[in-house]
Amino acid sequence: MRDNLERKRQEKERGNDMPENRKLKISFNSPVILSFTILCFAAMVLNIVTRGFTNQVFFSVYRSSLLSPLTYIRFFGHVLGHAGWSHLFGNITLILVVGPLLEEKYGSANMLFVILATAFSTGLAHYALFPRMGLLGASGVVFALILLSSFTSMKEGEIPLTFILVAVIYLGQQVYDGIFVKDNVSNLTHILGGVMGAALGYVMNKNKMNRY
Repeated sequence: MRDNLERKRQEKERGNDMPENRKLKISFNSPVILSFTILCFAAMVLNIVTRGFTNQVFFSVYRSSLLSPLTYIRFFGHVLGHAGWSHLFGNITLILVVGPLLEEKYGSANMLFVILATAFSTGLAHYALFPRMGLLGASGVVFALILLSSFTSMKEGEIPLTFILVAVIYLGQQVYDGIFVKDNVSNLTHILGGVMGAALGYVMNKNKMNRY
């Protein structure tokens, strides 16, 4: 009898402990991707508050004097700026879907490098080739992450079929749109972003970049 009472008491204590063990907490699971997202939202709010001033000064790239330090800030900062909420949500949604998985696989430092390298290469290309147009938005980063994700199953001596399909569908569409469709979308930015993602994905899967 005493043993039964003691067993019931222990089971009750374990039952009282279960809610504590099952408590859920929010984790900052992808520091680079989440920080990038927060910065994009902050840039959007600043642009609204300043009525376009911050986008013009910090978050878009266009032909300006190379003697100005702001020119070099804009080479990187243009990926944070967006023309409106729909523009922002369209880019950030894809980044939040693909980015955390890539950051877990390749490491935060490599993901930061991918974003910075994509920002600089697309910003510099736009600066050189399109002097009368401004460029802003994270679409180049989106395309870099999409192409990078297609390398996640890469094995030695093999080219993933998923990479070929993604390259044909995404980059082929951008080439077509650049030739035949006249709109405000920077197709060159998308293509360069995809090329950067593919190149860095190849390098990282060859273990030529440390993953940490």
